[in-house]
Amino acid sequence: MNTYDIQKIREDFPILGREVYGKPLVYLDNAATTQKPLMVLDAMRDEYLNVNANVHRGVHYLSQQATDLHEAAREKVRQFINARKTEEIVFTRGTTEAINLVASSFCESQMKEGDEVIVTEMEHHSNIVSWQLQAMKRGIVVKHLPITDDGRLVCCDDIATYITNRTKLISVAHVSNVLGTVNNVSDIVKIAHAHGIPVLVDGAQSAPHFKVDVQAMDCDFFAFSGHKMYGPTGIGVLYGKEEWLEKLPPYQGGGEMIDKVTWERTTFERLPFKFEAGTPDYVATHGLAKAIEYIDAIGFDAIQQHEQELTRYCMEQLQTIEGMKIYGPATTPNASALGKDAVVSFNVGNIHHLDMGTLLDRLGIAVRTGHHCAQPLMDRLGISGTVRASFALYNTKEEIDTLVAGIRRVSQMF
Repeated sequence: MNTYDIQKIREDFPILGREVYGKPLVYLDNAATTQKPLMVLDAMRDEYLNVNANVHRGVHYLSQQATDLHEAAREKVRQFINARKTEEIVFTRGTTEAINLVASSFCESQMKEGDEVIVTEMEHHSNIVSWQLQAMKRGIVVKHLPITDDGRLVCCDDIATYITNRTKLISVAHVSNVLGTVNNVSDIVKIAHAHGIPVLVDGAQSAPHFKVDVQAMDCDFFAFSGHKMYGPTGIGVLYGKEEWLEKLPPYQGGGEMIDKVTWERTTFERLPFKFEAGTPDYVATHGLAKAIEYIDAIGFDAIQQHEQELTRYCMEQLQTIEGMKIYGPATTPNASALGKDAVVSFNVGNIHHLDMGTLLDRLGIAVRTGHHCAQPLMDRLGISGTVRASFALYNTKEEIDTLVAGIRRVSQMF
């Protein structure tokens, strides 16, 4: 698309035209999941109707055709994040499973009792609990990097002070799902690598919003989900550098991931199939590929400019409301600085976030309330939860105006 035609884009998402409680739907819960364009839904329906067959295992025509689509999706993902090889692209059920895969396989093969993994204070539970489970099983230690009062990580130069000779991995969110903070993962990777430590990046909230280049970032692992970037649910990606994936043992056992099985021993398939036990969701991988095509057609430069303008506008308008408290950085990213991207979390006075969200819903406005699967972050902020508005490529300033008017109306009720 040569220009950002928001109305044309919105026509690709029929659900945006529906009403809720007799009000036009204003969908601002995109950090939880995005809506799906027709081209994704049509492609998946077409595959079920015309190409449905299990992949990799059949010699017949349908199986070969389905396999071609599945592996073409892997190549599409490789290009999307600029991985070196398709062997470095492992399909998972989502970011959560991708992180659990690394936590399980890495700790099993690379860590001993007393060894440390470092996360941050702003992590999603997926990047906390996965490691805590390993702590219970193997006696590893989970440490966390603190954040500042405005929701940023401590200075990158200070991160080195948290590293010890027992530190084996750093795992960090690229973008906070609560604060919208964009972390400088490239600098974190440089510091970690200077100490011989690999880095896992949770890209669930970055992959939908701006260009990710895993080679330029030089991260060792990168995880993201399809459903947060206009693709289907139940599909995600773990990128891992080939040398690391070769070192790690399989996460699950079953069909597809084996080379040879005898009663005495099993040998495993080559990458990436070693980590893909069982029948993959090959229709969802095709849907993910179509979602990437949709994003590519619009272009990340245009998407990022649009969403950052929405984020700036939302913060400006919310700050005109009495009692408004916005969490996280006060600026959006630009060419020279990192800031907040596509997420605005807030509370108003003494109004409980659940009350605010429930009443906004009656006005047709869909926002998220609660701890957003980040309870340690809520503890750091001294609150039980927030209201969260999160944006996608199809949202408009008019919808933000509706949100602001809705908040004012609810605030008057209290």
